[in-house]
Amino acid sequence: MTLASTGVEAGEVREAVVVDDLSRTRIVQYAGASGDYNPLHTDERFAREVAGYPGVFAHGMLTMGLTARVLTDWVGEDRLLSYGVRFTTQVWPGDRLTTTVTATAVTDGVAKFELVTKNQDGAIVVSGTATAEVD
Repeated sequence: MTLASTGVEAGEVREAVVVDDLSRTRIVQYAGASGDYNPLHTDERFAREVAGYPGVFAHGMLTMGLTARVLTDWVGEDRLLSYGVRFTTQVWPGDRLTTTVTATAVTDGVAKFELVTKNQDGAIVVSGTATAEVD
């Protein structure tokens, strides 16, 4: 659903929990939806014994999508002009992710945003920027 923007001012902040207790089921569902069946995300034994991780972890693009939701809920998905992120650490089953979106500037109907998603320990898992048309 696209929500209409009601205007954005520099310095405004929106924050939301985008997932609470991320389940392995949700990670596997994302694998199915995206077609990305990399065993790092779907095969516990492979992730531990072959790759040396503590277990499976979420796809970066799943985290990116969850992060974007806070922005698109604010300004509307049809207004998004650009969006890019940097993945900084893995997201594990059981994680709680909170996204903060800050409007850093508004010029000629275009807002610039900074986005940060942190886990329950306060570690940044994704950081990025975006631009969107605003009223």
